[in-house]
Amino acid sequence: MDRDFLLDLFSGFGVVTLRRMFSGYGVSRDGINFALVLRGVVYLRADQGMIPRFEAEGVGPFQYTARGKTVTLSSYWQMPERLYDDPDALAGWARDSFAAAKQAAALKSAKKSGKPKARAKAVKSATSKKKAKRQAT
Repeated sequence: MDRDFLLDLFSGFGVVTLRRMFSGYGVSRDGINFALVLRGVVYLRADQGMIPRFEAEGVGPFQYTARGKTVTLSSYWQMPERLYDDPDALAGWARDSFAAAKQAAALKSAKKSGKPKARAKAVKSATSKKKAKRQAT
C-alpha cells in the first residue's frame, strides 16, 4: 500500500499523518497513532469494547514471529475487508480506534507521571512506620 492510497483511504476520518514504521506505516492524528499498516494489511487500535466488533467481522489481532515464537498484540486488530470499500463505515471505525488510542495514551501518561511518586510515597510511609515502631520499643 502506498502513501497516497492510505491518505485517501482515511480521508473520510480527516487529515492523518503517515510515518515509516518497521516495514510499513504508523497512521496518526494529532500525534496519536491509531493504526498500523504492515505487510499490506491495515490494523486498527482496539480497546476491550471494540474487540467483539472485530471478532464479529472474522478478523484477528496483529501477530508476528520473534525468535521462533508467535507474539500477539491484542491492542491492534486487522481492519475488516469490507471497510476498504466503505469510506463512511471506515471513518466510524477510525474514530473509535482513535478514541481507544487516545485513552491508552492518557493512561500511559498517567502511569508514567504517577507511578514513581506513588511508589516513593509508599516506601517513605513504610519506612516511617518501621522507624516509629523501633523508636516506640
